[in-house]
Amino acid sequence: MAKVVDARGLPCPQPVIATRNALRESEAVTVILDDEIARQNVTRMAERAGYRVEISTRDDGIYLQIYKEGATPEPVSAPEAAPSAGDPLVLLVASECIGRGDDELGRILARSFFHALCEAEPLPERIFFLNSGVKLAVEGSPVLDDLRALSERGVTLLVCGTCLEFYGLKEKLAVGEITNMYAIAEALMGAGKVVRL
Repeated sequence: MAKVVDARGLPCPQPVIATRNALRESEAVTVILDDEIARQNVTRMAERAGYRVEISTRDDGIYLQIYKEGATPEPVSAPEAAPSAGDPLVLLVASECIGRGDDELGRILARSFFHALCEAEPLPERIFFLNSGVKLAVEGSPVLDDLRALSERGVTLLVCGTCLEFYGLKEKLAVGEITNMYAIAEALMGAGKVVRL
């Protein structure tokens, strides 16, 4: 019997995460959605992982029947080209928002990104926070739980001390270690891949 995931009303990326977790436990999953974009995202994730997806629309939602077909699927979140073990992946967070434009939307995207990152592979080896990005690592940040979860999984969180001082937040650091620009520059130059938000 298929495991059922009722993802109606869940914001992005939660339907994808809930479906991926269910697929780890069952070879057949029924996902109920109420959003076309969520349907596209869940379908894409499942098909990339080697699952067959059948879609039907009912009065109470969009139903996705997801099941294995043939060989064992690849890990759901496997990247196309992951850095090798000797080439560390580093994430540089230079703002409390993702993207340019509306700051409220940028903060929503940052929350979604860090929540999704907790479920992603590969994880970055280190995450550096500088400029207004340091605001994500202090008391009251909406992503503290996700940052703590990343830290528990072995990701090193490093926060620019000069930036904390500039914003008057040095005493409010809630996660990670204070670092300096020399250490940040050295790490970026030695990284196999740097992803900047």
